[in-house]
Amino acid sequence: MGSAAMAVIGQSCLGGAAAMYVLSNGTSILQMIQLAVIVLACIFVNTSILAQMKHKVIFNLLILSSVLSVVFILANTLFL
Repeated sequence: MGSAAMAVIGQSCLGGAAAMYVLSNGTSILQMIQLAVIVLACIFVNTSILAQMKHKVIFNLLILSSVLSVVFILANTLFL
C-alpha cells in the first residue's frame, strides 16, 4: 500500500515537471501532442494502481511513464 502511494506521488510529480517543460516552449501542435502523451501516460499509471491491476502491469506502466517524462524533459530542455 505504501509503495503504491509513493508511486502515485512520484510519478505525478515527474509528469507535472515534464508538462511544465513542454509548455515552457510554447503551445504549438508539437507541444500539445507531447503534453497529451505525458498526461495519458500518467493517467494510465494512476488508473492501473486504483483499479488494482496485476503488479507487473502497474510496474511496466510506471517505468514507461517515467521514461517518457524524462525523455520529454530532456528533449524540451536540450533540443527544442
